[in-house]
Amino acid sequence: MSERNTLAHALHDLGLAAWFGGSLMGAIGVNGAAADVDDPRQRARVANAGWARWTPFNAVAIGAHLVGGAQLLKENKARVATQQGVLANTNVKLALTAGALGATAWARVLGQKMMKAGDVPVGGGTDSLASTPPEVAKAQKQLSALQWAIPGLTGAMLASSSLHEEQQRPSQVVSGTIKGLPGTLGSAASGAALAARSRVRDVL
Repeated sequence: MSERNTLAHALHDLGLAAWFGGSLMGAIGVNGAAADVDDPRQRARVANAGWARWTPFNAVAIGAHLVGGAQLLKENKARVATQQGVLANTNVKLALTAGALGATAWARVLGQKMMKAGDVPVGGGTDSLASTPPEVAKAQKQLSALQWAIPGLTGAMLASSSLHEEQQRPSQVVSGTIKGLPGTLGSAASGAALAARSRVRDVL
């Protein structure tokens, strides 16, 4: 394993920070600001325009995070396999990432529906009115939940990344590897036993 993975760490951390920060600002700033527009028929336009401007940058941020994360996982595969606690945290991080990707993709689909609906009356970026068309109101209801789910999931990913950093401390690596030895040795012994039985069967 190489001594440094500065570029991978930068892609991973900056991408995730932008993903989290952009989604949180969008929920508070973009969607919130749309509600301040006087004309109800222009509120969705304002929110949609803000999200449309951010979407390409968000896609780049997510891509950078995934590329950096994949490189870091490749470089640390030995620790994942042998250090106690690292595999569990990695699995949690992967599950959170999958959830955040799914939520982000679905929010984009709903945003496209909002754009296609045109200038319909709404209460805000994610709030409907009695006069809002039913299909738009349904999309807004889902977006209202997703706007907080995405920063929640990406924030949890940041917490998981912080734990990964702590697990890389020399003292944690040593103690975690020692604690993980019984399982590692057991797996190796099981593999050796299976191989031996296979060789015996071949001889017989």
